[in-house]
Amino acid sequence: MSLSRREFMAAAAAAAAMPHRLAAREAPLFRISLAQWSLHRTFFGKALSLPWSEREALFRSDPDRLWQGAALPVDFPVIARREYGLEAVEYVNTMMYGKADDAKWLGELDRRAKGEGVYHHLIMCDLEGALGDPDEAARARAIENHVRWLRCASRLGCAMIRVNAQSRGTPEEQAKLAADGLRRLAERAEEFKLRVVVENHGGYSSRASWLVEVLKRADHPLLGTLPDFGNFTVSSTERYDAYRGVEEMMPMAAAVSAKSHDFRDDGEEVDIDYARMLRLVLGAGFRGWIGVEYEGQRLPEPEGIRRTIKLLERTRTALAGEFGG
Repeated sequence: MSLSRREFMAAAAAAAAMPHRLAAREAPLFRISLAQWSLHRTFFGKALSLPWSEREALFRSDPDRLWQGAALPVDFPVIARREYGLEAVEYVNTMMYGKADDAKWLGELDRRAKGEGVYHHLIMCDLEGALGDPDEAARARAIENHVRWLRCASRLGCAMIRVNAQSRGTPEEQAKLAADGLRRLAERAEEFKLRVVVENHGGYSSRASWLVEVLKRADHPLLGTLPDFGNFTVSSTERYDAYRGVEEMMPMAAAVSAKSHDFRDDGEEVDIDYARMLRLVLGAGFRGWIGVEYEGQRLPEPEGIRRTIKLLERTRTALAGEFGG
């Protein structure tokens, strides 16, 4: 019996997610990955003091000049394993700018990861244009810009790329345009057998009900969500309820970002109830990788990362009986 195209693509989506699903079954409930942005101060160093306009220009013209910190982005898998004991990483494309098609650089990155037993889970993609741009030509360029990261992710053996549902106009206009761009990108992802996941990442995408509706309109089996525990600021006057947002996004989730900024003396995050968040995640049946994304400024990055890992581990242990881990 032959499969329909939709059945085939659903099977491809399951295959794309298989590495993290298999790994997750070897540990209770979920395993912990590290998002590269957690170390942005470590990599950028003094370059963070440059005005954003100068940094953005360097991303596009000479990105290697931005790495003025204590380590280079190519060191990331080694740092994740040796410093934090983690076995999976989540890249940020801006820390790989100019390298998406650089076989030598990617080969070295892969060699280092394999040497540490580290799995390349996903690439987070920014600064590649709005997938919901009202201008058709600009939207098409944004799609093509993202395709090179699909190619890069495929070469590394990732399961997915993370993109943004950016657009302009009224909520309805943006929903229509973003759905179009996301669907067209997902169709391009078919040849790579990779997922395309969308994060709540500012603007209307941080209004979770809007984002879920966009993905339903796009209607492609390779599309999904990446709920971030902290990114629910829609505008200067609107903040979406984070727990409602995660709950709404979880049925379509292929990855999860455990955002953290600061911690109380008892080890809990100051603004995010991790037990409540993880109950929503696990209650939706998710058993994949959860990425540590420390964005705080008060603590040094290594301490913030370690505290986030400990909080996830402690909460996972506390919930094991409840969720059968």
